[in-house]
Amino acid sequence: MTLLSEQPVTRFRASTFAPAPPERRGVRRDHVRLLVGRTAGITHAHFRDLPDFLAPGDLVVVNDSATMARQVDGVWARGEVIVHFAMELDDGRWVVELRTPPRAQRSILDATAGDVIEASEVEITLVRPYPEEGSSPTGSGNRLWTAAIVGDVAAVSARPISYGYLDRSYPLSDYQTVFGFRPGSAEMPSAGRPFTHELVTRLVTSGIALAPITLHTGVSSQETGEAPQPERFSVSPSTARLVNQTRKAGGRVIAVGTTVVRALESAVSAGHVEAASGWTTRVVTPAQPPAVVNGLITGWHDPEASHLLLVEAVAGPELTQRAYDAAVAEGYLWHEFGDSALLLPG
Repeated sequence: MTLLSEQPVTRFRASTFAPAPPERRGVRRDHVRLLVGRTAGITHAHFRDLPDFLAPGDLVVVNDSATMARQVDGVWARGEVIVHFAMELDDGRWVVELRTPPRAQRSILDATAGDVIEASEVEITLVRPYPEEGSSPTGSGNRLWTAAIVGDVAAVSARPISYGYLDRSYPLSDYQTVFGFRPGSAEMPSAGRPFTHELVTRLVTSGIALAPITLHTGVSSQETGEAPQPERFSVSPSTARLVNQTRKAGGRVIAVGTTVVRALESAVSAGHVEAASGWTTRVVTPAQPPAVVNGLITGWHDPEASHLLLVEAVAGPELTQRAYDAAVAEGYLWHEFGDSALLLPG
């Protein structure tokens, strides 16, 4: 695994994790809380209020990747195991992660090449660490593996990837955004989840444009200090053109989620966005800051996660720290079904 040379400077103790989708808690999708962080201060609102904090001429860029069911129960020489199918590689092999049963609480770091897992209708053989051999940031071992698969992963009886903080399993429909129509993500591009068709209509009628990119997410359970893995992405000519026109006209480019930041910044050439697709290894950090994104809609990330470095790169460490301090103090909910932030530096 690839380790990051930088670590986030934002310090906080994570707040309460959202145990279920908001609708299952009696809250409408676009009624989750929204913290708006600006240089002038912090405002507490709800996600449905988003148009009030943007301006005509702004461009909101969303991820149109749809979530797939990629978690299965398996059996190997040590007993039961949970397998996460992170992504399919160009050679037909898969990147997988092994986690502890029954609720995928922890990564298994002491698997070895040649280990075989029987999972549903497929046989999984670990071939080599992905993307390369290396030490875990928390000790020794490898979290992700390149695996050879016998059988059809698409035919596996899988469920959405979930972790131990949820109160139970939820159907795949709860892991989709209103923008997702290109299946391919192992985990939901969750920053876009609070959007509704009604809210999109309000944004457009307020003079705020929307444009899509595609980035198919892998698994997001990085260990401390671990960089995000390579991911497939695509930025279309029309989205590239809209981003460049918005910037030229003085509007803001607001990325909905870290996936959008990564995709757009992977398509930058000489300060402009160009149509691009393929695998991205771009890691956005304060040392390698974004060139075209100047606002971010995001959920709340764990301390020392690589996603938090990206947030600092967009919003700056001071605003990020103030936002997280306020979120913790006000009891905002963390993770994919939790509350949101709109960070507008400068």
